[in-house]
Amino acid sequence: MPAEIRPALLSDVPDVFRVRTSVRENHLSIEQLAQMGITEEAVAEMIAASACAWVAVVDDEVVGFSMIDVDDASLFAAFVLPAFEGRGLGKKLMLAAEAELFRHHGEIWLETGRDTRAARFYRALGWGNGEDIGNVDIRLTKRRS
Repeated sequence: MPAEIRPALLSDVPDVFRVRTSVRENHLSIEQLAQMGITEEAVAEMIAASACAWVAVVDDEVVGFSMIDVDDASLFAAFVLPAFEGRGLGKKLMLAAEAELFRHHGEIWLETGRDTRAARFYRALGWGNGEDIGNVDIRLTKRRS
């Protein structure tokens, strides 16, 4: 069955956390996320407040998501379950997130590890600049075309 990309619902929040804690690169546990203020309640509030998250669904299972901070012009998160990588779902999730950000901003940004698969993925989608922001992280930007 083909994947569906759709806006996230409040009922998707537990699945978003399941996906987020299942990834291999940039893995964080529920406890680590909570220490950063990223809880199911906080994410539910964000989803209820604005169009800020999308999910990839295959056979009624959430297998990936993307999330933005519209006010900050940033991509907050984009993750796909390892078993579903390489199927184009990450790209589709990114395009949904970018489209919403570009409705409000001419330039958008994200932060990621400098030498990661994620950084290579984002660059392949046209993100650039790679400003060093300390440790091993970079800030990538993309302009509306």
